[in-house]
Amino acid sequence: MRRANGRRSAVSLLLAAMWTLAAPAFAERADRDKPLTLESDRMTADESRKIATFEGKVVLTQGSLIIRAEQIVVRQDSEGFQYGVATGNPATFRYKQDTAGYIDGQAMRIEYDSKADRVEFFTDARLRRDSGDDIRGDFISYDARSERFTVKSSGEASGTNREGRVRATIVPKKPAPGVSSAPDGQRN
Repeated sequence: MRRANGRRSAVSLLLAAMWTLAAPAFAERADRDKPLTLESDRMTADESRKIATFEGKVVLTQGSLIIRAEQIVVRQDSEGFQYGVATGNPATFRYKQDTAGYIDGQAMRIEYDSKADRVEFFTDARLRRDSGDDIRGDFISYDARSERFTVKSSGEASGTNREGRVRATIVPKKPAPGVSSAPDGQRN
């Protein structure tokens, strides 16, 4: 009986930890009530250390959220906060925001810290929106509490070389139908 309870406890820990890795505060709220599915070639769990490792073509789905990685490691601290690390070449995710359509992201490593409510993307980091907005850097951090992004590059780039620099493309929003885009009622 202890073994069955231990498995249920490990599964509960894994599901809770995976959700916190997969669904940061900016994900669609409806996804939180949907079943979580995780597929991998291998999984190991250490109940005493509250750590689980999924390896080999890992795919996590929950509602509109999809994370793909070569490895996802999740752990829970003594206070119940969860931490997750997804690694790949690159690790990718896609999810739907409540109001802004889909966001796609990728990095060699993606980390989530539920205590700080922060998601960090390391090495070749990129976030894209359906609207065309695109941001790239070597490091991207999103603080869900303050709704603030920080993007950093690896160093200085010289001349016309754009490698090693933060790069952002922001697409202007299209006016609503019937709304003039000319300033102060001027006609084009």
